[in-house]
Amino acid sequence: MHLQGSYLFLVFLGIVYVITASSEHEHANTTRATFNVLDYGAVGGRHTDSAMAFWEAWNATCSSEAENSTLIIPRMRFLLSPITFDGPCRPQRIKILILGRLLAPESPEAWRDFDPGQWLAFRGVNGLEIAGPGTINGRGSGWWNQSCRYHPKLEGCTTLAPTALKVLSCKNIWLRDIHFINSSQSHILIEGCDGIKIENLMIEAPGNSPNTDGIHIHASHNVIINNTIIASGDDCISIGDHIPNIAISYIKCGPGHGISIGSLGKSGNVVQVENVHVSKVTLQGTTNGARIKTWQVGQGNVRGVRFEDFFLDSVKNPIIINQNYCKVRGACEELPTGVHISDISFKNFYGTSSTNIAINLNCSLSVPCTEILMKSIYLRSAIAAPNVTSSCRNAYGIAFGVVHPSPCFQI
Repeated sequence: MHLQGSYLFLVFLGIVYVITASSEHEHANTTRATFNVLDYGAVGGRHTDSAMAFWEAWNATCSSEAENSTLIIPRMRFLLSPITFDGPCRPQRIKILILGRLLAPESPEAWRDFDPGQWLAFRGVNGLEIAGPGTINGRGSGWWNQSCRYHPKLEGCTTLAPTALKVLSCKNIWLRDIHFINSSQSHILIEGCDGIKIENLMIEAPGNSPNTDGIHIHASHNVIINNTIIASGDDCISIGDHIPNIAISYIKCGPGHGISIGSLGKSGNVVQVENVHVSKVTLQGTTNGARIKTWQVGQGNVRGVRFEDFFLDSVKNPIIINQNYCKVRGACEELPTGVHISDISFKNFYGTSSTNIAINLNCSLSVPCTEILMKSIYLRSAIAAPNVTSSCRNAYGIAFGVVHPSPCFQI
């Protein structure tokens, strides 16, 4: 009886183990799912368009009943025509793992039936992680060669070209560890989003490539950008309108146009930009360092902006505020309107200016800049002979500690 009882107990344990293991396996299948673009017909190489296969793989990933879905792009080259990945999606979290290289079509003719302003886009997706270490290559030279900016007399020249990656109306997005190369225009656009983290990117385009901003943020809030290297033909990072709560840190920029807020208010609209913190930035050979630029016809506010811990090597305009943008540069007439720029601080700026004017505050007579703070600034000339100076117009503020060149605030 004792042996029979032991046998029955062991049988019972075996049944329990099988049921438990089956249940755990079933639970694992409902919490995680993995998809691969190759399983949906994607073909590696430079000549076969895999956009439809990527779209079908995305639909499977997005409609999965698992709590967490992963879409794998393996270590191969994939040619993709323009494509939009739409949400909302069922999984709470989606990860796109880019191991290979994504290639845009080389010829602008490939956009004949598509929106010429975008290549890859994610729209209305929540809880998305896009991770490398792969590459997104915009192959933009065909667009650069017909850009109206550099070829205004060219018949059929274009002012609009595709942004490599757009993230539109999304929430809780993590973009990391990806190498962006040679976008036709801006590399990354964040618009209408909430809760974006961008880190460990490398963005590269020639210094003479037209309008190739590194990262542009518009109408978004709670955005973090850090540990990113950017070389471009335009702003390394540009901040547009309707922006609260942006934190940018540990950025290396150059070539490019620096870190910019604006331009804002071009259509006479009410501007709202506040609580922006930019710190620990290295700029080499850039057009600007820290810049705020607004149109005369604009209204509203730029306030609560902190620029801190900047190292500048041969930068043309290390510190610049220009409140007098107009249609004809250098011929702006005084207007009663303007975006109010206030509560702006520049702290711990060190390095060299490649022009004589290292601090340039060009503010409006009607709506002057107020509450400007400068602290611990030491800028010298990148050229041996001339000393650097400051230029101020309708700028009110205060300086603490060593500030060189001396500020020229109005009292």
